Parts: sequence; structure tokens; C-alpha cells
Amino acid sequence: MREKMFVKVATITRAHALEVRNKRFLFSASLRLCGLVLLFAVAAAAQAPAFEKIDPPSWWVGSTINPVRVLIKGKNLGSARIESATPGITADNFMSSENGNYLFADVRLAETVRPGNYQLRIVTPAGSTIAPFEVFTPQQRLGNYNGFTVDDVIYFVFTDRFADGDQTNNDPPKSKGLYDRKKGRHYHGGDLQGIIDKLPYIKSLGATAIWTTPVYDNADREDTLEVYPPEMPTTTGFHGYGAVDFYGVDEHLGDMAKLREFVRKAHLAGFVVLQDQVVNHTGPYHPWAKDPPTPNWFNGTVEKHDSNNWQKWTAMNPRGTYQTQRRNIDGWFIDILPDLNQNNPEVEKYLIQNSLWWLAQVGFDSIRMDTLPHVPRSFWAKWGAAVHREFPKVNILGELYDSDPVLLSFFQKGRRGWDGLDPEIDTLYDFGLFYPIRNAFAQGKPIREVHQMFARDWIYPRADVLVTFLGLHDMPRFMNEPGATTTGLKLAQTLIMTSRGTPLLYYGDEIAMPGGADPDNRRDFPGGFPGDTRNAFTAGGRTAEENDVWNHLAKLGALRKELEPLRRGRSLDLLDEEQQYAYARLTDKAAVIVIFNNDTKPAEVSFDITFINKQIPIEATLRDALGNLADIKVNDGKVKAMIPARSAGIYVSTK
Repeated sequence: MREKMFVKVATITRAHALEVRNKRFLFSASLRLCGLVLLFAVAAAAQAPAFEKIDPPSWWVGSTINPVRVLIKGKNLGSARIESATPGITADNFMSSENGNYLFADVRLAETVRPGNYQLRIVTPAGSTIAPFEVFTPQQRLGNYNGFTVDDVIYFVFTDRFADGDQTNNDPPKSKGLYDRKKGRHYHGGDLQGIIDKLPYIKSLGATAIWTTPVYDNADREDTLEVYPPEMPTTTGFHGYGAVDFYGVDEHLGDMAKLREFVRKAHLAGFVVLQDQVVNHTGPYHPWAKDPPTPNWFNGTVEKHDSNNWQKWTAMNPRGTYQTQRRNIDGWFIDILPDLNQNNPEVEKYLIQNSLWWLAQVGFDSIRMDTLPHVPRSFWAKWGAAVHREFPKVNILGELYDSDPVLLSFFQKGRRGWDGLDPEIDTLYDFGLFYPIRNAFAQGKPIREVHQMFARDWIYPRADVLVTFLGLHDMPRFMNEPGATTTGLKLAQTLIMTSRGTPLLYYGDEIAMPGGADPDNRRDFPGGFPGDTRNAFTAGGRTAEENDVWNHLAKLGALRKELEPLRRGRSLDLLDEEQQYAYARLTDKAAVIVIFNNDTKPAEVSFDITFINKQIPIEATLRDALGNLADIKVNDGKVKAMIPARSAGIYVSTK
């Protein structure tokens, strides 16, 4: 009996063990199945596309560019396409980056599409997501996109150093810690509101056009790459030339609404506005630097690239080969700034569209373009043509920091070079004239150098539209030159305000602001910032010497507006001596004669003006419109006068 019981118990025990084992197996299998399902779900979720940014974020119907090429930044965009549920908005020609972080697509807008906010659906085999896209109405043609002319006087504002009109954006949450007025390469608080507030001041000088430093969004962190130890172990993008977002406004300056307000109010006050644009490079902290949209988006990589050698002349060399031109075109500025590859068709489209987008969004009148000789001329020809095709009145002012008029003229619109290209750049800064001006009027060298440079005007397609200046933000100020005086500064101002071209005034030069190399040449304008001990925007806040220079420049501005020959007249040289120079500006109906004595002692000048007797009778009296020098009696068409030391007169006939 006990044996039977034992066998029965043993049988039950084995059966129970088997049942337990089977249950454990099933439970384990269930867990494995759940795990696999979860893994597949996670994998599927990881591969679903994610949207971060779209450039451009908007476009307009009727643009000369249709379709617009969009660049979408995100994740898992490999094999992606774009679908639109909106009639009239279609997309094709898709291209994804190898790592799936970027998607290129052509988005076409039919004429029937109305302005508004739309959705582009990004679709991949693993799922979909939405990219917002706006169809906007460009700024109206009337009152915008007008360009500047020789009738204008340009006032250049270094925005961060001019006036702090809104203290709430000095240390914004997005980029805290970059504001410090004690540090020369940190933000000081100047902004777009500050310029708006000072529009009446700028106008009082006789200026009719405003150029500001770039508004692009710059890095939200201190720059530890461009450093100048031990004084400046870190820097910032206060200057605006280190974009990290070509479609964003830097928060230290304002926002898009404030930018539009500035341009609108400037237009209402009678100004045209130039936008400073950059297509040569990005800032070192642009997301593209470490993750470019295509392998050749830049010329080189952060780890391996050429540094720029500044040999600008190689760009015009007909004997040159790629190897002699490479570093000037492809090299990274100061071995830090990622150099965009404009020979890449995607880069080319991106940059052209970006320029047009800013104009259409804001209503700028002109473009000031940075670093002409470091970008292929083939790109300039396409880019400039695109700007002029979309906005025929918008003109382009190009920067080429070189004294050689042959090189400068090689980049001006109106003549094909040996390469068969017309670069489509309407005008340039007259760096050829800049150096003789500094030499003669600051250092006291012969004024003949100025005359000799004017003699090279024939080299340019349009010398009459060059932009003349005494200084910019990339060089020490006029008053920093050896031997510089306010007397010499006023002579230099007289020259650019009475000679051919469009004169440009660098903020602060109207009060003889000193300043050495960058950033000392970018000092805060006194009275533009909280806590300033004086306000040089007012006569009472300026010294006697500053008021003397300011009043002289304002008088020149008024005379340039009053006397048409100073703006539009032909130029004829009447006298060439080592330290004396005279020229006439003539229209069909009037003439103005300008006489300089740059010597440290009085000098007698004499010359013949019988050949302009239609404008000035052979027996006439010439009056100095500046009110400083004595009248001159014209006898039988001959001018003879004693001109005081280091002085100039602007003479008009009293008949």
C-alpha cells in the first residue's frame, strides 16, 4: 500500500514539475515576444522622421524663383519626400544627406496659392512629420527696393556700438553672459531701436542712406576660437559677421518685427537702407560646421582646410591656375570661419534665395556685400543677376579691401573680364582713393596723390558711382593716423562730399572719434548708452572741437543737397600742384569750383576757366559757400587767389 502511495505521489510530483516547467517556458516566451515587439516599436519610432528647421521658412507667389529650393534640418530624413495637401503647392526633386539629417526639395507655388501658413508633410517608410511653411506677401514695391544713388550720403552704423534703445535685450535669456561694456569684443547693447531713436540725428548731418552691420543671428555662447589672449580670452559675435542662422535676427539687436519697423520708419524719414550680407562664410559655431548638409558644403572641414592668404589679386590673374588662387577663394578667414563652397549648386541656390528673401521680407533698398574677392566671380555673376532680375532698382555695394583700382574695376558691373564674366556688382568702396586721402589729409603728404588716383577713373566701368569714405570698421580711424588733426579731417570730409561718387560717413567721424585697430575703432558713441557721462548726439554734449567738425560736416551735407553739381556734375581738374588742387563739378546749367591748399603755409593758385563760361561768366565773383574764405574775382576767365594754409573753399558764381 505504501508502495502504491509512493508511486502515485511520485507520478503527481513529476506531472506537477512538468506543468510548472511548461508554464515557465510559456511565460519566458511571452516575455521574449513582448521584448521583441517593444524593440521593433522602439526601432520604428527611432526611424520616424523628425523636423527641426526649414530654410527658407517662407516664400512668395510670383517670385522669379519658382520652385524654391528648401533645406530641411531634422533626423531620419533618409529617403524622405514631401507631400502637400494644399492645391497649388507641390514638391519634388528630393535629396537626403547620407546621415539623414538634411532633406533638399523643390517646392513649387502656383499663382493660385494665397498668402498663409501651410504644412509640408515629410514622409519616409517609417512615418511622417510636419514642416511649417509660410506663403507671404512681399513688401510693396512703392517705397521699397529703391537703391541708393549719387544723390545720397550714406551713414554707416555699427549697430552694437551706436545707441542702446532697448535695455531689455542687452542680456537676453537665449544668450546670457555675452553683454559686457568693459570688454571690447562683447555686446555693448546697441540695437535697432537705438537707430530708430536716432534717425533725426542722422538726418541732421545731411545723410540720406543708412547701412548697418549684419542682423544675422550669431552664436549664443562666448567664442573660444577667435581669441586674443591675454586681454581677450573670449569674444562674441557682436559685429554680426559670424552667422549661425542666416534666416534669424540676433536677439541682442531686436527681432524681425523690429527690423521691419526700423526700415519702415527710415523710409518714412527719407532714408534708403542698405542691408549688410555675407555669403563667403558662416560663423564657427554654425550647426553646419560639424554637420554640413553635403560633403562639399564648405571648402574643407573643421579638421582639414586651407587658411586664407589674402592674395586678392590672384582673383583677376589671367595666368592663374586653381592652385595659385585656391587659398584666396577657398581659404578660411583667420583659419576659423567655415568657407562656403559657392561652386556647389545647392550652396549657390541657398545663398541666392537667402538674399532675395531678406529683401522681400523687409524691403531693403540695397545690399552691401562682404568680401568680394574671396568668392568665385562665376557665383557673383549668377547671384547679382538674380538680385537684379527680382528687384531691378536694388543696387549692390561690394567690399574689396584693396588699393589697386585695376582689381577693384575687375569686380564692377558693366564690363566682362578676361574670364567672360560680368560680376553684376553695381559699385564698390573706393579703396583706391581711401589711401591717398589718408596720406594727404591725415599725414600731410602731397595732395597730388589724390589727383593721381582720380586720373585712374577711366579704368572703372562707372567711376562716378563709387562709394568714397575716410574710414570703416575694419581699419583704425582717421584720427589715429600719424599727424592727424581735425583740420585735416575737415579737409578730407570736404573732398568726399564734393567729388564724384557717393560719400559714406562712418559713425563717430562727425565728432572726430579716435580709435586704433579693431575693436578700438568700434567705440560706443557717447550718449547712446545708459550711464554715459555726456551725450554727443547734442551740441551741448560735444566739446568745442567736436562741434567744429560736426558743424562743418553738416554744412557740407546741406551744400551737397543744395548744389546739384556736387552730386551729379561732371568732374574737370583745373589745378595740379604738389599741395594744391582744384576741380570743377559741372552740369549743363551750373558749376561749382572746389579749391584745396593742403600746405602748412598760404599758397597762391591760378587757373583758367574760360572753357566753362556757359556756367561761370568770364567776369564773375566766386563766393565760398562754406563761408570761410574770401571771395575770388574772375578776370577774363582767369582765377587767381591766395588760399590760406590747410583750407578749402567751395566756390559758386554770384554772376
